[in-house]
Amino acid sequence: MYHNILVPIAFEAERDVSGPLKLARLLATPGARITLLHVVEHIPAYAVSYIPPDYMIEMRKGLQADLDAKAADLPNAKGVLIEGHAGRSILDWAEVNKPDLIIVASHRPGMQDLLLGSTAAKIVRHAPCAVHVVR
Repeated sequence: MYHNILVPIAFEAERDVSGPLKLARLLATPGARITLLHVVEHIPAYAVSYIPPDYMIEMRKGLQADLDAKAADLPNAKGVLIEGHAGRSILDWAEVNKPDLIIVASHRPGMQDLLLGSTAAKIVRHAPCAVHVVR
């Protein structure tokens, strides 16, 4: 059983996050902290001028609301939104916040992803704690 669980969340249309959330509930000790973390990727400088000024603010509000809704279904959970590169930022967050478990979803195998997605693979290789990969 784990006391501090990190569940990175990717908001992609085909990605089902129910598996990692169920696993977090099962592996958490009573009173465990569960953090649902989403990383907003940086927008390239050449594209910033094409984005309406309020778009990023509204997008962040929507993402945080989605994280909070998912966190509401878990005991002692919270949603955290950060900015950066997904793999590196998740590992940096884990280094600072010291989870004892990271539950990460992996892509289903396909032509481009034979085993793990690049973010999941990076987390598995470099995480400072136990990692559970959910397919």
